Amino acid sequence: MEALRSPAEVERRYGLVRAAMDEHSVDAVLVAGSEYTGFEGAVTYMAGFVIVHRYAYVLLQRQGEPSIVFPAEARYVGEHGTSWIEDQVFADRPGEWLAERLAGKRVGVYGLEYVFTVRDFVALGDKAELVPFDVEFDLARAVKSDEELSSVRDSVRINTEGFRIFLDDFAVGRSEAELLAPCEQYFVEQGCGRMTMDMVLVGENGEAEPEFRIASPERPIREGDLVLPSLEIAGPGGHWVEVSRAIAAGGEAPGPEARRMLEAYEEYFEAARSALRPGASAHDVHRAVSKGFADRAYALGHVTGHSIGMTMIEFPKIGEGVETELAANMVFSMHPHAISADGHACLYMQDTWLVTPDGGEPLAGLPMRIFDGSQSPPRT
Repeated sequence: MEALRSPAEVERRYGLVRAAMDEHSVDAVLVAGSEYTGFEGAVTYMAGFVIVHRYAYVLLQRQGEPSIVFPAEARYVGEHGTSWIEDQVFADRPGEWLAERLAGKRVGVYGLEYVFTVRDFVALGDKAELVPFDVEFDLARAVKSDEELSSVRDSVRINTEGFRIFLDDFAVGRSEAELLAPCEQYFVEQGCGRMTMDMVLVGENGEAEPEFRIASPERPIREGDLVLPSLEIAGPGGHWVEVSRAIAAGGEAPGPEARRMLEAYEEYFEAARSALRPGASAHDVHRAVSKGFADRAYALGHVTGHSIGMTMIEFPKIGEGVETELAANMVFSMHPHAISADGHACLYMQDTWLVTPDGGEPLAGLPMRIFDGSQSPPRT
C-alpha cells in the first residue's frame, strides 16, 4: 500500500494537529496505532507507515520534527522506508522512551481507550499527564484535502467494482464465501493489501437477520434469501470507504419488511443530499436521514453514519446530540441499520458521501435499491 506523501500534504496534516494542540492546551500529541484492521490508519496519516504487525506511535510536539516509535521486535515487520519520518525509534519499552521526553508535559493521546498498550501506558502515565485526544485529532483531520479526496475516490471505485463482482457472481447454490472470494482477490490486486473488512448479513424468506457475520463456506445461498454484503476497504492511498447494496435471491425476496425498510432507505438517500451540507450539525443530519426509519418504528442497530478516512471509524459521528458542524470536503460513511420490532429482520446498505457546498454527493453512483440476484442459474 502506497501512502500519500507530498511535502505540502504532510505539512498540512502537521499544521492541523498543532492547531488542535493550541486549541486544547496540550504540549504534544501521541498517535497510537495497532495491527488490528481499521486502527492502523492514524499512524499512516501521520507517518506514511503501514503497520503490518505489532504496533507503533507517532509523536508530534509543538516544535521540532516528529518521531515514529516501534517496539524493538517490530523492526522487520513493516516497510520502514515508506515512512517520511526520519527519526525512527526501536525501543525495548516504547513507554519508557516516551516518558524520558514527555515528563511533566500534558500529552493528548489518540487511541488512549482502544489502542494504547498497557505496558507503555504504565511507563508513561507516571511521568506525563495523558489526556484522551481521539475526538480532537479526528476533527483536526476531518476535512479532506484534494490529494486525500483523490485517494477516497479511488477507494470508492475499487469498492464499487467489488460489489459488482459480488452481484455478477451471485447465484443460488453458491456459498457466501464463494461469492466474497473473487471480491477479495480483486481488492488485493488493486492494492488494498489486507485493508479490507468484508462481512455478510443474510436471512431466509426475504428478510435478512441483523447480525454481521463472517462469510461461511458451508451455507449455500437459497432461493428466497436476502443477502447484504458489507464491503469495507481502503485502496492504495489508505483511505477507507464503504459501499454496498442488498441482493435478493428470488422467491420471497425481498420480503414485506425489507420492502418497507427500502422505502425508508429511499427517503434517507434523498434527505442526505440536502442534509449533508456545510454548517449543518451532525445531530441535524441524523434527524433528517433517520426520520423515515423512526416514522416506521424501526430501531437503528448501528450508528447512522460517521466520518471516515485513514481510520475506518472517525469522529464526528452522525448521531443524536452530536453538535459538530459539517464543513465542505468532509467524508462520511452512511449506513442506517434498520431493524424490525421483533429483532429478526434488517436492511443495511452502505454509501460513502462527500459534503459539498451544494449538499451531499454519494460517491459510488449506485442507485438506492435492492438488486435482483435471481437471474443467474442455480449452481450445484
